[in-house]
Amino acid sequence: MTDLSHCAVLKAVKQQQASGQHMLPDKRQVAASFSRAAVSYDSVADLQRAVGTELMARLPAQMPKTAPSRWLDLGSGTGCFSRALAQTFPQSEGVALDLAEGMLRYARPLGGATHYVAGDAENLPLRDASVDLMFSSLAVQWCPDFSAVLSEAGRVLKPGGVFAFASLCVGTLFELRDSWQAVDGMVHVNRFREREAYQRLCASSGLDVCSLEVLPHVLHYPDVRSLTHELKALGAHNINPGRPGGLTGRARIQALMDAYERFRQEKGLPATYQVVYAVLSKPGID
Repeated sequence: MTDLSHCAVLKAVKQQQASGQHMLPDKRQVAASFSRAAVSYDSVADLQRAVGTELMARLPAQMPKTAPSRWLDLGSGTGCFSRALAQTFPQSEGVALDLAEGMLRYARPLGGATHYVAGDAENLPLRDASVDLMFSSLAVQWCPDFSAVLSEAGRVLKPGGVFAFASLCVGTLFELRDSWQAVDGMVHVNRFREREAYQRLCASSGLDVCSLEVLPHVLHYPDVRSLTHELKALGAHNINPGRPGGLTGRARIQALMDAYERFRQEKGLPATYQVVYAVLSKPGID
């Protein structure tokens, strides 16, 4: 098991660009954005904690009784769920893997995993059939080639191993997207795959689909600035191709605030996340 080198990351980026996959953000920008956000991330990560906790609850019922010998926290971030996995499976070896080295530097002193690895979900630096459980909460939405993620899961999982992931799909932050559309029609909100793409890719992956569903998760904010500041603190602000450059003027911000007001509810301004929860398993040896 070795760290993925910078050369390998750059090679993966070039392959992404050569294949014309420009709908999702460049991996270098994703890694840099989340590295910068490492210190502020946990202070505003209510959604991430709620989604990860729900995904933990969806692990197969028999798993606590038959603890994995090795688990992988894919897109481990600040290590919140590396620590949760370590508590759930205290006898297991844990691997925390993230593309953002800043996140790994932040997480390592907090413990949880046995190994901290800089790596790419589309090109895992792990041996074949070396992992019993892959856990990934709100990370794979940043991977342009999700079929490669599934292929890698099939490669590194042992027969009977489980890949549990939570991701985001189209409809996420539609209130913010629609409000910006009313202002200038430009790309201000990160793009995500359609639900049907997750269903199709998982069904054709060679892994057994134990469950796959989409559930909305709605957060409320007193004003638009609270939402946009939180997205920046998470490192999840707009990093899409086609986003406007430069500073956003005061008049445009006011127009955004006015447009968003039509969504206001009693609890505040809603921000809807469409969360994909899936549990897949690798067929066992007959």
